[in-house]
Amino acid sequence: MSPTRSGSSRGARRGAKSAAKDLDLARLAKAVAHPARIAIVKFLSQSGECQCGAIVDRLPLAQATVSQHLKVLKEAGLIRGTIDPPRVCYCIDRDALQRLKSLMEELGS
Repeated sequence: MSPTRSGSSRGARRGAKSAAKDLDLARLAKAVAHPARIAIVKFLSQSGECQCGAIVDRLPLAQATVSQHLKVLKEAGLIRGTIDPPRVCYCIDRDALQRLKSLMEELGS
């Protein structure tokens, strides 16, 4: 293989890795791009874990609205839900939150 191709393949791998990070950042950032979801993340970070009802009691939002926001955060991987019949107990995925923080910091470097 010529040096040009070898260098190109390394560049392509770096480009693919960078693109994957960009997609990850976009997905996570989109999940926290609403003030209610930011409030939910902050609340769960402080409280450890709780059920939807506790979040509804804390925020001036309807239960259905909170449930929809929890769904978005869960699909993005920022929170986890553990089934405790008949309810779901939610908590922050600290690794995902740290990943979001790291990816955001990379924007400035």
